[in-house]
Amino acid sequence: MTDAPGTVPAPSVFAEQPAWWTRAVVYQIYLRSFADSNGDGFGDIGGIRSKLDHLAELGVDVLWLSPIYPSPQHDNGYDISDYEDVDPLFGSLEELDLLIAETHARGMKLVMDLVVNHTSDEHPWFVESRSSLSNPKRDWYWWRSPRQVAGSDVLVEPNEWRSAFSGPAWTFDATTGEYYLHLFAPQQPDLNWENPEVREAVYAMMNRWLDRGVDGFRMDVINLVSKRLEHIDGREPVSGLGFSMGPRLHEFMREMHEAVFASRSGEYLTVGEMPGVTVEEARLFTDPARRELDMVFQFEHVSLDQGVDKFHPLPLDLVALKASLGRWQEGLAEAGWNSLYLNNHDQPRLVSRFGDDGQYRYESATLWATLLHLQRGTPYIYQGEEIGMTNVPFASIDDFRDLESVNYYREAVRERGFSADVVLDGLRKMSRDNARTPVQWDGSAQAGFTAGEPWIPVNPNYVDVNAEADRASERSVFAFYQRLIALRHAEDVVAVGDLTMLEIEHPTLYAAARSLGGVRLLVVGNVSGEELEVPLLAEWGGATLVLSNTGTTASGASITSLAPWEVRVYRVA
Repeated sequence: MTDAPGTVPAPSVFAEQPAWWTRAVVYQIYLRSFADSNGDGFGDIGGIRSKLDHLAELGVDVLWLSPIYPSPQHDNGYDISDYEDVDPLFGSLEELDLLIAETHARGMKLVMDLVVNHTSDEHPWFVESRSSLSNPKRDWYWWRSPRQVAGSDVLVEPNEWRSAFSGPAWTFDATTGEYYLHLFAPQQPDLNWENPEVREAVYAMMNRWLDRGVDGFRMDVINLVSKRLEHIDGREPVSGLGFSMGPRLHEFMREMHEAVFASRSGEYLTVGEMPGVTVEEARLFTDPARRELDMVFQFEHVSLDQGVDKFHPLPLDLVALKASLGRWQEGLAEAGWNSLYLNNHDQPRLVSRFGDDGQYRYESATLWATLLHLQRGTPYIYQGEEIGMTNVPFASIDDFRDLESVNYYREAVRERGFSADVVLDGLRKMSRDNARTPVQWDGSAQAGFTAGEPWIPVNPNYVDVNAEADRASERSVFAFYQRLIALRHAEDVVAVGDLTMLEIEHPTLYAAARSLGGVRLLVVGNVSGEELEVPLLAEWGGATLVLSNTGTTASGASITSLAPWEVRVYRVA
């Protein structure tokens, strides 16, 4: 057997002493859309508790909860007004304590979202900060005086940064006559991490949650907490992520580790969401010797199909995707760790985006799951992914709830003159709301999500695509995910083995080899709706078939063609 192009990296630091999370699989719960226990149309903690057996039977190791803190809900909970409590919409601290205990009793851990780049504008910290120029918490946020336009008396924003949700990143506050910075919505002012009092307050809050039994944090846009001050105070426009990855970011992450985790002996998980992070930077953040983070969320691979912006998607370029995945696998091979995902609350449904959500929904859902879970890193499953949920046929802009989507439509159609039909088509394909419709539990009214009216309509295909039907099917996406998770738990080569990308330039074939000691795995997948001949399989004639999504029992070279959206995993020991 020969390896096609692809660098075989040096042994990983995790090969000798694997961290617990190298074998783990994380399940993300977007709370408001998961399961509703009281009929108000919003998912809640009681709903999660009612589905814990579903998650335990799936085999996942960690549950990650989207924000459950009190919030005005301008951005679906990512605008937090109190870090110390649970929003009544979702339940209570007492219910959360029960959830933590019941999760632990089933052998799973529970990780919470940590949103500390910004707060809600209703958080007491910001209410104090905006009250006067001399308030002790004034410097807890970014305040700047207006900028005078040259040659006039016109006063405008301090600089030309743009918010991620469209419009300026600065909002004028009449109380003190200054602008405050918000890289997201105006209701989400950015905390000033340059102020040590802010950091101390954040670390104290994190410690209180860990003391309560929480097992770690997924840290929202954490690479924005260190700002580039020369850009804030400069006059030149900064685009994209030019304001991220500030000079003190590594210092802050090490300080956080020391203040929160260093003295603890339990098993914890720290995940940093880092838009725009490079492979080299991610290696520094996740090298265990540096004691910063366990792993990162990066976005390179889910940005490759963006055209002029995310709502003008391009067709999947598998060659480019393989190059990106391979670059991250190689770059983090010796020291560092990655989060493996293709679905989450900010992405459209994978089976619609990169697969075939019609005739080959089962095959394409299980193919992409295999390609992901057989990489080196910690896989993340987003709710509904395990039953092959799809994008939603939104009829009009009135069907959308996502702030990003609604703002984009307004700006693109009403201000920039784009065609409403073209913009809606892009939103249908790429809106975050595709991932945020309720989980489809069964074929009853509202897909078994709620006894009331859901906060966002259920995907009309719930009659056919639901957990009850899938788990009873001979072609069960859920059962296939169970097998993938069990494989990671059982096989060292899956958890910490090296990965070599093969057939890199092939436009529809994904192929990769995993190796550890004398064990080798081959993963081959046909990323197309046409049958594909794979000569590479002839080199694995003596290999044993470990996994397939078509029911084939063929070993090695006996069948060298792949059916549409077929994936196979072979093993040689």
